[in-house]
Amino acid sequence: MLGRGVDQILAHPGSPELREQIVRDARTYVRLAEEAHGHIPRPVPPAWPWGDAPAVLDEAAADARIVNLETSVTRSADFAPGKAVCYRMSPANLPCLEAVRPDVCVLANNHVLDFGVRGLTETLEVLAGAGLRTAGAGADLAAARRAAIVPVDDDHRVVVLALGAASSGIPSHWAATARRPGVRLLPVLSPAAADDVALQVRQLRRPGDVVIASVHWGSNWGYAVPDEQVRFAHRLIEGGVDVVHGHSSHHPRPIEVYRDRLVLYGCGDFVDDYEGIRGYEDYRPELRIAYLPGVAPDSGRLVELRMTVLRAHRMRLERATPEDTAWLRAVLDGRRGTPVVLSADGALVVRPTPRRRGWAGPD
Repeated sequence: MLGRGVDQILAHPGSPELREQIVRDARTYVRLAEEAHGHIPRPVPPAWPWGDAPAVLDEAAADARIVNLETSVTRSADFAPGKAVCYRMSPANLPCLEAVRPDVCVLANNHVLDFGVRGLTETLEVLAGAGLRTAGAGADLAAARRAAIVPVDDDHRVVVLALGAASSGIPSHWAATARRPGVRLLPVLSPAAADDVALQVRQLRRPGDVVIASVHWGSNWGYAVPDEQVRFAHRLIEGGVDVVHGHSSHHPRPIEVYRDRLVLYGCGDFVDDYEGIRGYEDYRPELRIAYLPGVAPDSGRLVELRMTVLRAHRMRLERATPEDTAWLRAVLDGRRGTPVVLSADGALVVRPTPRRRGWAGPD
């Protein structure tokens, strides 16, 4: 979420105007963060918000980096009517996004059209101009449905399909159509919608591919996973998806290994301007996770999920303390029947478990 307050501390901030019920200036969120943790220099260099994260990602040597980009990248002032919160990032601040070298920017979320069709169009143009792949939104439905494909080597690819559920707050009129730009919207998480994804996977898949379904769904807070999300995720896996990358929650939610495939029900925020906002302290939303799954390309099975825990401090990510990591492990461990262990090097780890009584496998 590189817009709003984050945009304001970078070298080329856009207009700080907001139309929220209480906050009318994006710089207020910077002030709140400073009141919580201390002075933030301005302007900060492009990589500042990512802090220690690039080093973590470089150490992991990942074949593909996937982010849910939950902001418009635009100068548009077309605030979405009736929308409580709107995010925009100045196109001149795109070096901040480029600093983390994303291979795919997922756009099927409830903020990409915060500044109307004009804002979405500019977002798509700016990202394409920088050579960044996108998925989940486009100039029409065909473009919004199009997979982002990341070549790994001559024999392997990472294929990303992105979908946004109405349950995350995406307005129905944001849905892309044959004649209207928008997002790939799922009004309901139905079996038919999952089967549509499965059909697309069968059409796209080549030997050696790893297929990821990136889904924006559900509420912002709480650890409970709705049954409809579980059923939808399971049907995606059964239909050929290897990893379900779920997001929308502002803090990490439970993890499941289903049929030896990884389901992330809510990754939590990574970069945002929420640092000084009060009311949800029990969830420890300042703790962020870099999810680093290893997937066998010939089978799609999870080999191991490593999670590096970071902490937002002065609108910058830093490595979390061992105490913070242990707290998050205790919160996630055993939910959806999936053990989370602490490795010797301080990472959180999930591995597939043998199929036995009590295994979180097929319902």
